Amino acid sequence: MERSPNSPYRDDIVISWPELHRDTRLLCHQLMEKGPFKGIIAIARGGLIPAALVARELEIRLIDTICAASYEADNDDTAQTVRREVKILKGIEHDGDGYLLIDDLVDTGNTARVIRAQLPKAYFATLYAKPMGRQVVDLCIKEFSQDKWIYFPWDIDYQFVPPIKKHHRPA
Repeated sequence: MERSPNSPYRDDIVISWPELHRDTRLLCHQLMEKGPFKGIIAIARGGLIPAALVARELEIRLIDTICAASYEADNDDTAQTVRREVKILKGIEHDGDGYLLIDDLVDTGNTARVIRAQLPKAYFATLYAKPMGRQVVDLCIKEFSQDKWIYFPWDIDYQFVPPIKKHHRPA
């Protein structure tokens, strides 16, 4: 995937739907020992799909969202984003006691710290974490290095790629 020269990311990781589902089920097995939970609070937008899967596996029917914005697109043609100040667009009216807070990824931890301050008593679980944000969450399934850009299944489009031989020109 194309990257700007001053990007902090050096490598891409693409998470497939089956991998995301498998990792969510692994997360649920560990969450079974931490609950029961009154409900789930999904961090929108990245946490919405993992939260729905967790809700199914743990048979939790009370689901709410906290909505935050901390990235904006560099331009419409790439996944490159620019971090900006974290804005809470929709909050929660309690401290999170007894609730499970779910997100897909904690990267630098900036958004997670703001949300953690608003919901200090929630149990915070993510599928994936990077070192700068790992200490903010209680549980994650996989850790990636800080210089990896993570593409989720909802970020990418699968399309046909012709065989290499079709484009190969002899030297």
